[in-house]
Amino acid sequence: MTSEANTPHRSDAAAQLSAAGVAIWLDDLSRERITSGNLADLVATRGVVGVTTNPTIFAGALAKGSSYDAQLGEGDGPTSEAELDELVWAITTQDVRDACDVLRPVYDATDGVDGRVSIEVDPRLARDTHATIALAKKLWTLVDRPNLYIKIPATVEGLPAITATIAEGISVNVTLIFSLERYRAVIDAYLVGIEAAHAAGHDVHPIGSVASFFISRVDAAVDPALDALGTPEATELRGKVAVANARLAYAIHRDVLASDRWKKLAGLGAQPQRPLWASTGVKDPSYPDTLYVTELVAAGVVNTMPEPTLTAVADHGVITGDTITPALEDARTVIDRLAAVGISLDEITAQLETEGLEKFVTSWEELLTTVTTGLDRVHETGKNDKS
Repeated sequence: MTSEANTPHRSDAAAQLSAAGVAIWLDDLSRERITSGNLADLVATRGVVGVTTNPTIFAGALAKGSSYDAQLGEGDGPTSEAELDELVWAITTQDVRDACDVLRPVYDATDGVDGRVSIEVDPRLARDTHATIALAKKLWTLVDRPNLYIKIPATVEGLPAITATIAEGISVNVTLIFSLERYRAVIDAYLVGIEAAHAAGHDVHPIGSVASFFISRVDAAVDPALDALGTPEATELRGKVAVANARLAYAIHRDVLASDRWKKLAGLGAQPQRPLWASTGVKDPSYPDTLYVTELVAAGVVNTMPEPTLTAVADHGVITGDTITPALEDARTVIDRLAAVGISLDEITAQLETEGLEKFVTSWEELLTTVTTGLDRVHETGKNDKS
């Protein structure tokens, strides 16, 4: 019999979030997290039931320590841009595959709902539908784990790629969503994909999807516009728009689940596409560091947190149950008041998508640079050791 002292203790806030129906995911991954047992510990003690990654996260992991040196030192290194890309995929898919294995018990225990790990397609392909589809299939095969999510940006060109990928029976994390209009299109892309998957003879139950709605970037863009106005009406809206926008996204999700179209798919065993709150670390230090967690609690959502946010929630997060459904009218009022002071949220979200894609591409280029630097360092060390 295991003593209480040796039993992992899940923080109260994590337990309360889980009880409220929020899936806690970690927005970070590294080989060190996996090999040290840190990821498994976060699953046991912080309620983590999923992991999201991106090129910036991998670049940061590669820049620290020597965990990747053995893999970087294999062979003579890439001699072309295509070979460098292949090396990056070899490194990142190994981490994601191993993380999938750590999370596999969660996947099995939740009947495929959680226990998922996401890997992002090359963001340079975000405007190329067919290339995105081809890479999604390739990554799905490379990782070769049922609890994988392929991250595809929610660009106009990405929407048919999302549908086609899901139609192949591949689970998708739709990323870079800012506007309610685009979110509706993302939901439709998922539903069409599930319908096509069923028509093609796939078992639709294992096919999962989340729709990643970016939160803090909205306030980071809106607040300066409000400050520029400088009126009491504008000041009153600071730090409220991102949460209101996400709450209205949840209302759309809830309406879809009540539709006849969804009920038919649910009858076939399909899983709902859950809203995922991404970019949940506050960017304005004057805001509570748990703001984008405690104010976005409702059944059937995912919140993916960087570790500082996860730690803050465990340390002093106050979970009071559903903070979305009772506040939907307030959310509509906030968005109406934003328009009333002359700020177009549609224009801001369109700009955020453009900037987001640029940041994604920059992050990918930084990852390539980091891998190249690591290759040079490891091979130079190898030469010195032989001399």
